[in-house]
Amino acid sequence: MSRSHVVGDTYAVTTRNLIAYRRVPELLVFSTIQPVLFVLLFRYVFGGAINVPGVDYVDYLMPGIFAQTVVFGAIGTAVGLANDLQSGLIERFRSLPMARSAVLTGRTLADLVRNVFVLALMCVVGVLVGWNAGNTVGGFIAAMALLLLFGYACTWIFASVGLAVRDAETAQAAAFPVMAPIVFASSAFVPVSSMPGWLQGFAKYQPLSVVCTASRDLLLGTNTGGHWVLGALAWCIGIIVISAPLAVLRYRRSA
Repeated sequence: MSRSHVVGDTYAVTTRNLIAYRRVPELLVFSTIQPVLFVLLFRYVFGGAINVPGVDYVDYLMPGIFAQTVVFGAIGTAVGLANDLQSGLIERFRSLPMARSAVLTGRTLADLVRNVFVLALMCVVGVLVGWNAGNTVGGFIAAMALLLLFGYACTWIFASVGLAVRDAETAQAAAFPVMAPIVFASSAFVPVSSMPGWLQGFAKYQPLSVVCTASRDLLLGTNTGGHWVLGALAWCIGIIVISAPLAVLRYRRSA
């Protein structure tokens, strides 16, 4: 199969998944409600009780909100693929003369585009609650690109979940317990130093914390050598390298 054929099939599947958001706009609306509520909750309810030395809490909070948003948004990949399996659409795709890789790649790319929209909206919400949207344009763009890459990596993890459970409701129920500890046992909302000592090692170096710290460095201009950014890139690439083949293998076995 030619490369142009694969690209064309991937584009067609990506477009199909994006059209679903246009036809059912509630999918986008409800994917933004939760992060907005988290911004308001931590900014105006918990924020006064959380002290972050050397930085306004809202500037510390927003990179964590962005990371949480793309991670929980990736759950939509699991739900979408499970729904396609349940409805028989995947079997229909198998019967067509199309690249098999297009089904998974098209789904993950569509969810990447959705994350672009959601992150843009969350940036607006952040500015409205007093967030300083970065010291430099370059730092802002680099931070958003890193967050989108992390979200894209997470979609490959949840692609395997969706293909394994084959049911949309079960996919959502199975995905949340996997990611909740990663989100909340991290530096997304509070400094790692405020956590129990036995938890700090995990919380500091797990992927979401590394991405949060790297994003803050880029947005606040506090990068002291780039090791956090390099660490975040290593996590993202490593997740894709491991998760994408596993998702492809699961897709083949789901026949």
